[in-house]
Parts: sequence; C-alpha cells; structure tokens
Amino acid sequence: MTQRATDVPRWDIASLYQGFDAEGFGSPAYQAALQAYRTGMDELDSVLEAARTLLGAGTGGAGAGSGKGFDFPLWLSRYLEIAGRTGAAEESLNAFASALYSTDTTNAEYLNNLSKLEGIGLRSRAQTRAFRRILSAHAKDMEAFYARFPAFAPYRSVLASELIASYHLMSDAEESLADELERTGGAAWGRLHEQLISTLSDPASGKTFNEIRSEAYSADRSVRKAAWETELRLLKSEEIPLAAALNNLKGATVALNKRRSWDSAVARSLHSARMSAKTLDALLAAIKDSLPLWRQYLRTKGRLLTGADSGCAFYDLFAPLPPPEGSAEPGAGDRVWSFQATKEYIIEKFAGFSADMGAFAERAFAQRWIDAEVRTGKVGGAYCTDFPAQGQSRVLCNFTGAFSDITTLAHELGHAYHRHCIAGLDYGLQHYPMTLAETASIFAETIVMRDAIAKAEGHEKVRLAETYLQDSCQVLVDILCRFYFEQSVFEARKDAELSAADFCRLMAEAQEKSYGAGLSSERHEYMWAVKSHYYSPGLDFYNFPYAFGLLFGTALYGRYCVEGAAFSETYVRLLRETGSASCEDVCRRAGFAIEKPEFWASGIASITAFYTEHLAALG
Repeated sequence: MTQRATDVPRWDIASLYQGFDAEGFGSPAYQAALQAYRTGMDELDSVLEAARTLLGAGTGGAGAGSGKGFDFPLWLSRYLEIAGRTGAAEESLNAFASALYSTDTTNAEYLNNLSKLEGIGLRSRAQTRAFRRILSAHAKDMEAFYARFPAFAPYRSVLASELIASYHLMSDAEESLADELERTGGAAWGRLHEQLISTLSDPASGKTFNEIRSEAYSADRSVRKAAWETELRLLKSEEIPLAAALNNLKGATVALNKRRSWDSAVARSLHSARMSAKTLDALLAAIKDSLPLWRQYLRTKGRLLTGADSGCAFYDLFAPLPPPEGSAEPGAGDRVWSFQATKEYIIEKFAGFSADMGAFAERAFAQRWIDAEVRTGKVGGAYCTDFPAQGQSRVLCNFTGAFSDITTLAHELGHAYHRHCIAGLDYGLQHYPMTLAETASIFAETIVMRDAIAKAEGHEKVRLAETYLQDSCQVLVDILCRFYFEQSVFEARKDAELSAADFCRLMAEAQEKSYGAGLSSERHEYMWAVKSHYYSPGLDFYNFPYAFGLLFGTALYGRYCVEGAAFSETYVRLLRETGSASCEDVCRRAGFAIEKPEFWASGIASITAFYTEHLAALG
C-alpha cells in the first residue's frame, strides 16, 4: 500500500531560520537565535547571582539566608520575564535540531548539533534548579507576589508545580552530574534506539522497518502476516542492543527517582501531567471494567476476518474488514488516498467546526509545515513539534494513503492548533501537560472520523465504525497494556538487570493481562522494542495521557454536538487555560468531575456504542 505519489510532501524546515537552506548552521539568522539564547541565559545568571548574594550563600546556599534586603516579588517578576524570552528561544532551537535529526538520523552534522544544544542546555537546567531553590525558600511570600503583581495571577498553578519539583531535588553537585551523564547515558541510549529502528530494513525485500509496519493495514491477510513475521525477525536480530538500551535507561531512572525522593516513576509522571493519583486510579478502573467488552470486540473482529473463534491475531488488529461479496467501489476506508485529497478533506472538516480552525489547517498545508514522505533514515510514527519563537509548528508523519493516515494527520494538526490558540500568552503559560495536549489532538481526530462515519452508508459505515473502535481499542486496551508493562519493568529493574528475554516475558504478561482472550496465540512480545516512548528518559509512563485525552476529548465532542458552532469559542478558551491549571481544574471548568470512575466510564460507553450498533450483529 505504500504510496510513492509525487504529492507526498517534505516539510519546509529551513525557513524557520532564514538562510539556513543555503548556509546551514552558519546562517546569520540561526547564529543570531543561538546568541539570543546565550544572552538570555547570561541575564538569568545575573538575576540568580543577585538573589544568591542577597540571600547569603554562606549560610547554606541559595535561599538559606534571611535575605532582609531581598525584594522577592520584584525579583520573581523580573526572572519570569527573562525566563520566558529565553525559554522560547531555547525550545525553538531544540525543536529545530530534533526535527532535522528525526528525518535523517544518520546525518552526523545534525547529530552533532543536537548534542551541542544538549550541552548548552545543561546550563539552563542548572538555572531552573537554582530558581526552584529560591522559590522554595520564599514559598511564604507568594501571596505578597500575586498581590503586588496581579498580572501574574495565571501563574499560580505553574509556580505551585515548580515548588513541588523543588522538594525533589538532589544537591546541586548531584543534579549537575546527573545532567552531564544523561548526555552519554539516557539521551544516547534513546538515540541508539532511534538509529537502529530508522535504519532497520529487510534484506530480502529492501523495505524499511517503517514500511513493513505500515503493511499491518493491508487488506491482504497474507501480506499482514508476512510483515508481522518479518518485523519480529528483524527486531530479534537487534534484541541485544535494544534490550541494553532499555535496561540501562530504566535502571538510571530507578536510581535517580530514589535519590530525588519520588515514591515511584508513576508519581513523578503524575506531577509532570498535573494530575492526581485519584484521577489516574479512576481512569484505570474504568478501563479495566471495560475489558470484557473490548475482548468481545476483538474476538468478533477475529471471526469476521478468519471465521475462527480463537481471538484476533496481532497482525489483524489494524486489518480493514473485508467487503461483502459482490460489493461495489471501495469507500473512504478502503481506497488509497492521495495527499491532495487528504489535505482538502481535513481543511473542510476543520472549517466545519470553526472558520479559525479551517484557516489554520489551510495555512499549515500551504506553508509546508508537514513532512509526510516515508523514507530511509526518517523516524517512524508521527509527532507535532512547536517553535514558540516563530509562532509556528511542524508535523511529521509517514503517509501511505490509508484512511488511518488521515486521522493521524488530523491528530497531529490538532496539536498544532492547540499551540496556535495559546500563542499570544506568556511563554510561561504555554506549557500544558501531555494529558491536556492529547485532548486537543483527539478532538481534531474525532471531528474527521465521526464525520466520515456519519456520511458513510452500508458496509462502508461498518468499516469506518470499526476503524474508530480499532483506534479506541489501541488507546484504551493497548495503553493499559503499556502501563502494565512499564510498571512491571520498573518493579523488576529495582532488583536485577533485564535482558531481551525478560522484556519479552514482561510484555507477554502485560498483553495477557490487558488483551486476554481477545488476542489469539499469534501475539507480539517484542513491542517493547518498537515504541520509542520507552526509550526517552523524560517520558516515563508515556501512555495513560492518551487514554485521558481520548475520553476527555470525546466528552468535549459530546458538548460540541449539543451546543453546535457556539462551542468553538468555549473550546479555544479551554485550550488557552491548559498551560495554567491542573487537569482537574481544567476539566472542572468544562463541567466534568474526572476524579470519579463514572466520568471515564461514560466516555467509554459512548465509544463502545459503536460496537453495539455496527458490529455485534455481525459477530
């Protein structure tokens, strides 16, 4: 199915720094941005040093002295202004470096630039730690700060989160060493995984690993099975370095979390997600309660594809349902889409929600913000990355022409629209947790998918409804599987080194615990080697936010169906609050009590209604 059409684009990345296409990293615009970043850090060092001097470093470090001559509210307002300006430059430079590298992972110049910025970033991380210590020492003065500078009232939640982070710091020397070692430890192991996967190919067919994985969507079962077998064989051939990378990454995380007094990796992830443990427990409980129905759905799909009641084979999870005998032309879910048709469809659907969202999508396509071509050296999957200094985003995907590629692209453009909506806010209020980030992307994806289902007829409606269920099953059941797997890895890694065989065993156990009888005996115990999230030091438990986003996004879509076009203003207002409030507060303002399992169960029920309506009768 892999499409080779000429309309599949590469993104325009060079225009972010004028002249980069001709002069590379030596271009004046790029060098000026780099200098602005360094100048900003110089300014931050100055204000931090001023605080240290006034607080009296001789009494135990920053924040330990009485600081009688220290005007903390004024100092904090100044720090936040400089940190915002510097942070925007830093994020854009790092996003640029990562974007270049992710489309050409064997390019030594791109890799060296990424490493260089990581080195410069060590200084930034040290400044953040110094700021947190000063903030912690003046926690009692925060109300005076807000009273004197009311314009900073939206920072309450942000600064409260920074205070919590300050309680989990090691000494400065230990934190500095940990940062330095991460460059040759966690970050390096993560890059090894990217390089292994992005350059892996099948000698027999010449296909890249990502091309082989895309064949999971083929209508031909023999193609899907052959691709699954090839994928397992290729992963097994690289299992030693892949397992070494994951073992050492998780080992380092276990050690650092213990030193930083985090009870668990989950606790640290919940803090990053601005989400309570009570909310996570409610979410997981609702998903677990829904497993019998999802297993029934998978067994139904397995029967529709094979006629046997043995569960769904792993390589059939993404299979399109076969058309009835004598069916006519393929519908939206069957055909191979051109990128042009995809572009027109997404713009139309986004514009149907709001003129602003439609105009935004049109701009993203017109200005070539999207890299969709499948090619060797490019990472798999899809992502959206933001450039706050330029007020732009870029989207990477691997477009093959399947309908699932349309929903994936809509998902990533939903992320970009989220960034568009908050662009006018202070930089310090533009950082929303992944839970709320996934809400915007899934809402955008839902607009496209629900429209396609509503307009389809007959078997085509069944096919699209099944695709929606398929995606939802991944976001709920497979995400639960990943949660179980990662939880078991962290527990096991506390006491022992883990090998490829260990990871395969733990993945098999997680799949049984989540998918259960929904899967046949043909499973995928090497999924631990595929998902790049496991190999990112700062992304532990990069799983439950997807389930959060699906169900909260579904709830918002339900409000849209009731309120109509007027909801678009409410939606934008909600997105603008995501950088300045906890998950619970944002959802509460939308009228949802997310610390109760009933909220999540109602979202799952609205999704599984598609099963009852369209598939149960077929099974």
